[in-house]
Amino acid sequence: MNKGTMLEGKVAVVTGSGRGIGRDIALQMAAQGAKVVVNDIGAGADGSATGESPAEQVVAEIIAAGGQAVVNGDDVADWAGAENLIKTAIDTFGGLDVLVNNAGFLRDRMLVGMSEGEWDAVIRVHLKGHFAPLRHAAAYWRAEAKAGKTVDARIINTSSGAGLQGSIGQGNYAAAKAGIAEMTIQAAAELKNYGVSVNAIAPAARTRMTVGAGGAMAEAMAAPEEGFDAMAPENISPLVVWLGSAESKDVTGRVFEVEGGKITVAEGWRHGPSEDKGDRWDPKEIGPVVATLLEKAEIPTPVYGA
Repeated sequence: MNKGTMLEGKVAVVTGSGRGIGRDIALQMAAQGAKVVVNDIGAGADGSATGESPAEQVVAEIIAAGGQAVVNGDDVADWAGAENLIKTAIDTFGGLDVLVNNAGFLRDRMLVGMSEGEWDAVIRVHLKGHFAPLRHAAAYWRAEAKAGKTVDARIINTSSGAGLQGSIGQGNYAAAKAGIAEMTIQAAAELKNYGVSVNAIAPAARTRMTVGAGGAMAEAMAAPEEGFDAMAPENISPLVVWLGSAESKDVTGRVFEVEGGKITVAEGWRHGPSEDKGDRWDPKEIGPVVATLLEKAEIPTPVYGA
């Protein structure tokens, strides 16, 4: 871990931080001086119960390195659980400065074969599991701001390339991650007057979820025998640490793709070429108009796996 003071005196909540990317974010935030609430329910990559307590191991590692941390085992997609998660930070460390929404799992299947349960479970843990902690944290910061206190808070959400470009066989996950990207923009606009900056990352790294996908995905994520390990989950946390720091105050409503040593600003939906008739269109007129507009428009980024 790179020791530093970038987050000195800050209190951070990191969801899904028992393993993978979340684990390293929690460790690095602690190494930079933050007091960390390590949230994880110990579920498998598909959300199934494992009986394990990885969050306790992360907390023990932080404390052994001289940091401060506490375990939280609440379900982030449960309304009362998310509220208690935020309350844990406030009651234990006296406040909250940074919320990192990272928890999630996969239940991959082509849309035509996907069950209602597979759809609902993934949307719940990712999309509601981002909104619920965000909402309770935002309520705390709004109350602080209205009480006349200076708020300088951060929310870092976790989207995905699947949510930005699509991913074959991951329609539930892609839809949830797309929703998270938009919710980031929405929250940034709604919370700016309370002193809260909101951004998102779309990371590519080797985790249980990406390796468990098998095939080409697992092969692409494999560690090299020598040289820079571009898919190591440790490559993601430096950007998250910076986004959680005072230095990022003026950056909000942005989504950053991060892979290996590359950081990319994701440019999402925006107004493209248009044609205004100034009157109602006749359906028979529209074909040539759409053809002309598509000739002028940018070619969409291909869907992953297509």
